[in-house]
Amino acid sequence: MKQALWIACSTLALAAPPAFAQDASAGQDESQIVVTAQKREQVLIDVPQSVSVVSGATLERQQAVTFQDYAKLIPGLQLEQSNPGEARIVLRGINTGGVASTVSTYIDETPFGSSSGQNNGAILAGEFDTFDVARIEVLRGPQGTLYGASSLGGVVKFVTNAPQTESIEARARGTVETTEGGELSYMGQAMVNLPVSDKIAIRGSGFYRSYGGYIDSIGTAGSDVAENINGSKSYGGRLSALLTPSEALTVRLSAVLQDFDSDAASVVDVDAATLAPLYGGLTQSQYVPEFTKVKYRLYNGTINLDLGAAELLSSTSYAIQDVTLRDDLTTAYGAALGVPSDIGMAQMTNLTKWTQELRLQSPTSDSFEWLLGGYYTHEKGGIFQRIDLFTPGTLTIDPAMPQVADIFTTSTYEEYAAFANATLHFGPRFDITVGGRYSHNSQYADQGGTGLLAPPALESESSEDVFTWSGAAKYKLSQNAALYARVAKGFRPGGPNLLPPGVPAGTPLSYKSDSLISYEVGVKAETADNSFSIDAAAFRINWTDIQLFTVINGFGLNANGGKAKSEGFEFTATARPTRGFVVSLNGAYTRARLTNDTDPNVGGLAGDTLPFTPEFNWNANADYSWNVGGETEAFVGASLRSLSKQRANFDAGFGAAYGLDRPTVPAYEVIDLRAGLDFGRFTVDIFAKNLANARGVTDVSTGGGLPVAPNGAITTGIVRPRTFGITLGAGL
Repeated sequence: MKQALWIACSTLALAAPPAFAQDASAGQDESQIVVTAQKREQVLIDVPQSVSVVSGATLERQQAVTFQDYAKLIPGLQLEQSNPGEARIVLRGINTGGVASTVSTYIDETPFGSSSGQNNGAILAGEFDTFDVARIEVLRGPQGTLYGASSLGGVVKFVTNAPQTESIEARARGTVETTEGGELSYMGQAMVNLPVSDKIAIRGSGFYRSYGGYIDSIGTAGSDVAENINGSKSYGGRLSALLTPSEALTVRLSAVLQDFDSDAASVVDVDAATLAPLYGGLTQSQYVPEFTKVKYRLYNGTINLDLGAAELLSSTSYAIQDVTLRDDLTTAYGAALGVPSDIGMAQMTNLTKWTQELRLQSPTSDSFEWLLGGYYTHEKGGIFQRIDLFTPGTLTIDPAMPQVADIFTTSTYEEYAAFANATLHFGPRFDITVGGRYSHNSQYADQGGTGLLAPPALESESSEDVFTWSGAAKYKLSQNAALYARVAKGFRPGGPNLLPPGVPAGTPLSYKSDSLISYEVGVKAETADNSFSIDAAAFRINWTDIQLFTVINGFGLNANGGKAKSEGFEFTATARPTRGFVVSLNGAYTRARLTNDTDPNVGGLAGDTLPFTPEFNWNANADYSWNVGGETEAFVGASLRSLSKQRANFDAGFGAAYGLDRPTVPAYEVIDLRAGLDFGRFTVDIFAKNLANARGVTDVSTGGGLPVAPNGAITTGIVRPRTFGITLGAGL
């Protein structure tokens, strides 16, 4: 899925689960899992909010390396995606297809992605490699107090393994996969941990993944025909150094480098009314060869200083995110421009972001705990687009044709914030946690360019002050059971609007921030022998001034709508009937709807379901392991992911052009199987993904009133077809 600076393209989504950890491979005791959801280490059962945790061991056992792979491990998780490195995450239905993100992504102490609505942050969620991570924490509900802007729906946090000075450690894995109707895929991963001394250690990991394509181009009239055009590569690594000059001082320096190189998007041409593939198979009509290159560069320095009465933490981060792509606009613009040429759009999106966070917090206490913090971020972004007319069948710009567009927008975002959090314990069973955050942001953006579709030269500014808060109460029924209730406010910054040509008079030069208030109650419990555990949460969210992506004259624009609400229920139940046998069932019911009509250009009406939010979804996972002699262990496992029908993004232009309501995404199920042998130092895993070869839809591009593909077709992203693979692993 791709979204341009001006051109209205498709968008992405994700949804939400409940509160307990789930480690199907190890069957570990959830009450002992330590998380950092509240920016201090806590046992999960003591955190009074909905948090899901997936361990690194489970991710590796289940071959879960992408958002699509580990969605089955997090109840309610839903996403909209048709390209590696481009994904929209949605939690608890908080999604309207806007440009700014509703879910924040962190890797350790580093926030990732744009905080503003100027740089396509919503569709560029960090899809970090999961090899050698300790766990993924998913925090649902607004996290504005501790995590700030654009965490309306929640936070996805990748926690990596820190270097350790105890021993040398090394591991490597290699995988080969075959996909139905496509080419072979190859993957390799390796890590090493090196103690330099008893005070210094270095840990590094690297990976390379080459995915074979499985979608063909049928072109037109016999031209532009090609097979398996959607191949992709992902590669990179992490390097981290840990220095402990004294017992009171710890310094960790880390770098994350990751690239995604994709050919054509993983979309197929489908019937606009039914979403059935238009030509029977997995095909699309490509005229101009497409590609997308996404680059992550994140650098962080974290200092922890134990002052005795308190702990001081400083986290300094610098991040670069670059996206370079070429899109095929031949169908969308060919008829409108009346030219015989192939039409392509080249786009670059650049973002650089500095962040600094300081936190002073009390030691863990059974009476009173507190945290004070300050935060600063400064980001600069730019989107540059050029639309070219090519001689048909080539990438040679036709010199006889006029320049269609060579346009740009640049932006800056600056934010200051101060926050506080405190927990008061009324004895060993009952405690109350409250928090607040004040932030100020200021933004600037400008636009300009040349060509037939160039926008007017324009500068725009905005600024706002925001206060968010949270409060939670927890009551422990016993050491292994707790009830909690939480209410919290979250917000997403507004910003300047850059107007397309021909915009109606009175269109505002800026759009407002949106905010929501969430109410949640939940329970976390397990038996004393850890043979059964359950966690469940019910929520209601009231969302106001919702930010929307609208289309005017074929160009995208940020706008505010009215109100929406989301309410539902989530649960995870895990049983361990015998040693080595773990069965878990998780699910979510989410009813997310508009409560007011949107701007007519958006096309949403009161009562309409929010996009890419299935009303029901559930996941079942079962794993069994046993000793087969000596140190050798065998295992088998299976997963089933089921999603009810969903609605695509709001699009008034689609309705006007096709005479149809926005598309309905059919329900689908995905089955995965796995088995293997662990010999201690060596492992062998075999697996099958999407065993039933479901054609689940993960994205819908309706075009905003512009044609998407020939013969009146639109396009959809799909889950990867049936895949079989084998992984060999080795370690010290």
